[in-house]
Amino acid sequence: MGEIAEIQQLLSDELKGFQKIFKSAMDSKVQLLDIILRYIHKQKGKQMRPMFVFLSAHLTGTPKEATARAASLIELLHTATLVHDDVVDDSEKRRGLFSINALWKNKIAVIAGDFLLSKGLSLALAFKEYEVLEIVSEATREMAEGELLQLEKARRLDIKEEVYFEIIRKKTATLISSCCAAGAASTGAADDVIEKMKQFGEYVGIAFQIKDDIFDFQKTNAIGKPQGIDIKEQKMTLPLIYMLNNLPSSERRKAIAIVKRHHNKPEKVSVLVDQVNSSGGIEYAENQMYLYRDKALGLLNDFPSSEYKKAMVNLVNYTCERKK
Repeated sequence: MGEIAEIQQLLSDELKGFQKIFKSAMDSKVQLLDIILRYIHKQKGKQMRPMFVFLSAHLTGTPKEATARAASLIELLHTATLVHDDVVDDSEKRRGLFSINALWKNKIAVIAGDFLLSKGLSLALAFKEYEVLEIVSEATREMAEGELLQLEKARRLDIKEEVYFEIIRKKTATLISSCCAAGAASTGAADDVIEKMKQFGEYVGIAFQIKDDIFDFQKTNAIGKPQGIDIKEQKMTLPLIYMLNNLPSSERRKAIAIVKRHHNKPEKVSVLVDQVNSSGGIEYAENQMYLYRDKALGLLNDFPSSEYKKAMVNLVNYTCERKK
């Protein structure tokens, strides 16, 4: 049994409670919306975000029904974000299936995403869970800022390493950070404990995104993501930034020209992918990924040993060792 399956088994009761609340929140009396929401619900992934919520709750106290609601709120936010992202990126597929915008067009997809977000917020408000709502609202704001920051920098292609980390902290890490903070808050944990779990989640989220960036340059693409897709979308990721920072100025200008003007030419992108692989950029990115993983694991030292702490360590390691 793999790490994820073992964690799912450990949290089977908690995940059932989450699924019940999440499925209920996905109901609508509008027929078209109900069809779309049922289509989305069938596409559930590994449920990593709910697992982070529940494991954080176990580390800091005892999970309650409020914990399941927090996990549902975050999963609704995440799902809404994916639906909106597919519209922004004009993506036709999501996890191998047609995206909402591909099946029902952009306008309906945007409205469906808005509905999911509103359902999540309503869920927290109905039970007056303002602390969790504040955590998730802050994450929503940061994710939007991160997306816009990336779009702004992509136009200039002048992203420095510190800007890259700020983008992924806001775009990706803040959601996992909110999972861990909300899980702790749902048990009534002290403010300093909630803050520690928030920081823990941020480190894990940064490591998670670096791993995703590395996939884009690997020869065998296990996640079904076209090789070089980040280059085609003019995204400056850590392996590419490292290579550019270590090229002579003339070679650097040529590489940037491919990203800027030839990103839709597969043969040009393939040359750049090979260049990144031979530059040491992958190894550098991996070292940074493990650095953030270790910083995250270091924050768990103060928590007593338990099967839940072991599961959290395994989940963190999985984010860095996964094949897809």
